Amino acid sequence: MHLPFDGGQRLVDRIRRLATGGFACVLVLAAGCAGAPRSASLEAAAPGTDGAGAITETGYREAISTLASDEFEGRKPGQPGETKTLEWLEAEYRRIGLQPGNAGSFRQEVPLVEITASPSAVLEVQGRDGSARFAYGDDMVVWTKRVVPESRLEVSDLVFVGYGIVAPEVGWNDYAGLDMRGKTAVILVNDPDFEGGEPLFRGPAMTYYGRWTYKYEEAARQGAAGALLVHETLPAAYGWDTVRNSWTGPQLDAESADGNARRPAIEGWLTLDATRRLLALGGRDFDRLKAAARTRGFRPVPLEATATVGVRNAVRRARSANLVGVIPGSRHPDEYVIYMGHWDHLGRAMSFAGAGGDSIFNGAVDNATGIAGILEIARAFQAAGRPPERTVAFLAVTAEESGLLGSLYYGRNPLFPLARTAAVINIDALPPYGRTHDIEVIGYGASELEDYLREFAAEQGRVLRPDQQPEKGFFYRSDHFELAKQGVPALYVKTGMDSRTLPPGALRTMNDDYIANRYHKPGDHYDPAWDVAGSIEDLQLLYRVGNRVANERRWPGWYPASEFRAIRERSRAAAR
Repeated sequence: MHLPFDGGQRLVDRIRRLATGGFACVLVLAAGCAGAPRSASLEAAAPGTDGAGAITETGYREAISTLASDEFEGRKPGQPGETKTLEWLEAEYRRIGLQPGNAGSFRQEVPLVEITASPSAVLEVQGRDGSARFAYGDDMVVWTKRVVPESRLEVSDLVFVGYGIVAPEVGWNDYAGLDMRGKTAVILVNDPDFEGGEPLFRGPAMTYYGRWTYKYEEAARQGAAGALLVHETLPAAYGWDTVRNSWTGPQLDAESADGNARRPAIEGWLTLDATRRLLALGGRDFDRLKAAARTRGFRPVPLEATATVGVRNAVRRARSANLVGVIPGSRHPDEYVIYMGHWDHLGRAMSFAGAGGDSIFNGAVDNATGIAGILEIARAFQAAGRPPERTVAFLAVTAEESGLLGSLYYGRNPLFPLARTAAVINIDALPPYGRTHDIEVIGYGASELEDYLREFAAEQGRVLRPDQQPEKGFFYRSDHFELAKQGVPALYVKTGMDSRTLPPGALRTMNDDYIANRYHKPGDHYDPAWDVAGSIEDLQLLYRVGNRVANERRWPGWYPASEFRAIRERSRAAAR
């Protein structure tokens, strides 16, 4: 996920005001979240045929198999697979009977900049106790977001800034008393209380302060010349291979007026082993520094070492596209419900191919499943017997894997007024784990859309479960977030972990295996042996939620504790 500095700063300000109380419900989820507000009785949808039965395994599997095939070359914007993906999706939109959502076109052009850093970069560190060279890919990955042919750090003083957080509402400033001009920040990922200690930042539940995007943005606000994040698998929520695969080769970013001149000259990640060796060059111990960084009153620590590194870039400008198809509302066509998912993945590997030399990141689960899902839901609406009262839009966004760039662009340039968008339902990665007794709500306790979800889940004999890994910050890592921060109530769910057929813990084991061995790796293939019965139930559930919203006069809201509630209330008041 990536936030630009303008919108990002406003969101950070809101989060600062709410960091300790804004999601208080999350802290009591284990007790059933009795404090999660529930709205008054839900208004019944207008009568009509329930189209959920049109969501079938056959159509769902066919779409996943097609999108995740080698023919589509990993669906990376700017690579040949993009053209094939967009053309195929447009044909599917037409076949389903959707109408173009952008002045006669299905496409919303998204201007992007592609920067490809040469893998020849070497990080040289000179410390009081010696020097060392760190290799690109194995020890570190570095890049620049500046739109320039070359960018360098030259003998830049290294400073350990703990978690790199400035949060005055809890008296926290990891940059206190420090002028970062010309210096390079070495930064821990996640929040100070992730592994215990005083729960200033929601304990193990990650806040936006814990996201890597925030770390780079704050380093830029501090005027840092460089920003290097320390990779640890548990706090980051993924292994080093994910970092290496995601941040090497062509990197996309949104166009900006200043060419990202305010970003650090060099950004990057260090492996934990490389970090330990780097710190030792200045006589420092990683574990002691990390322990100190978790305590109130921490102050940045000069590392008595300097960094020199440069990247050479191939820069090109490109245009990708979001795809938008609609079913116009019969009574309130100027009010909207949006289903969204990202069509892109990582394309072909420039290096670091997977087992057997496989170089295509097929992205079957992530996110061919989500796009197949919104296509099936679109078919369900068309099969419902009559059009919805509100317009229902199906938004397939680009460049999620590069930092939510397609949804960011839509949020800044909405085709439909966001104040008149009743809900956004995001579908990002439906794992094929079979039917479950539960469904997991990411960011549980956020919006009244959960009331609808709870009602329809009960009809399936299922219950809602809070996010089981809140420390990973998934709510801030998918496309709905760019609309949520504009105030649109958002719903994002994951398949539950309480299997109807497998032993307890089996689905967690399967999910851990996927993250370790296939997530953002060439091994994310479609398998005809997948059990997608649970995914079909999830899609039927999400269809029913959106269908209810699309056929009622009520405007779902955020729960009182949400940091997005005030934004929504202001936008709705202005729209009346």
